[in-house]
Amino acid sequence: MEEDGDASMKQKAKTSPMGVVRVTFLGKFSLEANGTTLDDSLNRSLKLWSVLAYLILHQDRLVPQSEFIELFWPEENSSNPVNALKTLLYRIRVMLAPLFGPASHPILAHRGAYGWNPALPCVLDIDQFERLCHAAAAQGLAPDRRIMLYRQALSLYAGDLLPKLSGYMWITTLSARYHAIYLAAVKSLAGLLDDAQYYNEMHDICSRASDLDPLDEDLHALVIRALIHMGRDSAALSRYENATDLLYRNLGVRPSEALRSLYTELMSTEKSLETDLGVIMGDLREAARPKGAFVCEYGFFKEAYRLEARRAVRSGNSVHICLITVSLPDGDIPPLDVLSITMDQLLAALTGSLRQGDVVSRYSGAQYVVMLPGASYEDSNMVMDRAMDAFYRQHRRSFLKLNVRIRELDLV
Repeated sequence: MEEDGDASMKQKAKTSPMGVVRVTFLGKFSLEANGTTLDDSLNRSLKLWSVLAYLILHQDRLVPQSEFIELFWPEENSSNPVNALKTLLYRIRVMLAPLFGPASHPILAHRGAYGWNPALPCVLDIDQFERLCHAAAAQGLAPDRRIMLYRQALSLYAGDLLPKLSGYMWITTLSARYHAIYLAAVKSLAGLLDDAQYYNEMHDICSRASDLDPLDEDLHALVIRALIHMGRDSAALSRYENATDLLYRNLGVRPSEALRSLYTELMSTEKSLETDLGVIMGDLREAARPKGAFVCEYGFFKEAYRLEARRAVRSGNSVHICLITVSLPDGDIPPLDVLSITMDQLLAALTGSLRQGDVVSRYSGAQYVVMLPGASYEDSNMVMDRAMDAFYRQHRRSFLKLNVRIRELDLV
């Protein structure tokens, strides 16, 4: 039922039952009042939940019906959106009745605008979350105090803002804002935990954040750093490999120097004292003795390059470096979904066509770099032609172009 006039609105505010409504926006949408909870697991339309969320987020003002129509009925000018809005608000009032009782009026109307009843103040988890993050970031606080505040803030972040309503543009913008605040808080807390040597907690909070934002490279680096400090080198290496593959496949970018430096640190970790040479030999032996070229991460490729350069200076043998670039016929980078499949296919052709002493590494999202020790320029061209022919034979319908550049290792 619609109410109009200043006196009517004030009267409703006075007669409504007093009490605080606790509203959750992070991870889900729920309202809790008078011992009763209402959440978005109820089978109601997404537009209903979205309008209710919009009202609560703007509880400090009246929202004109034109604003609602512009947001929720932008393409429905001929379907009487004013009546559709009134009907939806009526359904919201009915849904809210178990929280406040039938005599309550959580939504008030005034001259074609609607607002949340000020007699039913709402405490929002996003406001608490933001205040705690702001307090934790204040300069001059002791590290222990900052850690405590960040912990309290992150405990409120059960997930991104209103995930079931993420299709609405106004929510997308707000969700991105709170997600950015969350990531900044996680990274700040991770730095504090790193300094305090709380590596288990550092790992847990960064892993959870990485699950929410798997393409954030900084989070992967923080998880890897925590794993290294925890002595979990195998898990750290696995995480690095998964992260770099994810970045290649989804963004087409190389890992940053910060992430690569962690790989170098991981590779240089000292082993515990071992006196049995047989144990060491077993550790060094390749488990399955795979045929074909040796595939490695680019950080290891650089170390292999240095080793071959030293060996070539002593022996006088030539070493050639090959760069293979995948592109569209016009030279542009292919779409990531096509590129990802093609790079896997190309790697299979390379490992199957090259020698066991040759080394292959991914240099960028669309490039492989290959090292051919002990091969002349002519031999190197023949080897790479064989690998390219193998690729095109197996994938005749591929419309992508493979550009191969070969250069002799500079020993000067």
